[in-house]
Amino acid sequence: MSLNRSGTTFVLGGARSGKSAHAERLIIDSGLEAVYVATGRSFDQEMDERIRQHKQRRGGSWRTIEEPLALVDVLQEQSGEDRAVLVDCLTLWVTNLMMEERDVDAEALQLADCLGGLGGAIVLVSNEVGLGIVPENRMAREFRDHAGRLHQMIAEKADEVYLIAAGLPLKMKG
Repeated sequence: MSLNRSGTTFVLGGARSGKSAHAERLIIDSGLEAVYVATGRSFDQEMDERIRQHKQRRGGSWRTIEEPLALVDVLQEQSGEDRAVLVDCLTLWVTNLMMEERDVDAEALQLADCLGGLGGAIVLVSNEVGLGIVPENRMAREFRDHAGRLHQMIAEKADEVYLIAAGLPLKMKG
């Protein structure tokens, strides 16, 4: 599988499905300058360890930008014909927006709308959270619903969409 060098690729999967590793391989194999946009924030030792593992797996060939909220601004600044930008991940971005009490649906629409005007390759990674049981509390249900609506918008705009399960990519679009 090769990366679309001038479009958007969307990579979905469950926790520990291999989605980030797949997205990273697409970019490394492209030969383009690799830019990693990390949306996660660390609030505990477990998240510190996840971040450490991701950095270790990527090695030193990536330029990393940590941005929990202003994703559209970073994409507009970093996209270019000679580079590939990986955003990992959209569900952490949704969490950050919710925690800051921002208008998640408006920000999601802004993200989807900006994708067509970006240069170079964009790879967006997200957790598919809509396949499980209905969450028991309102905030978790709102999160699941925001993520589902965002995923639909991104999948519609993306040139390619992959679903990753057990480390295996299933190409759903493109």
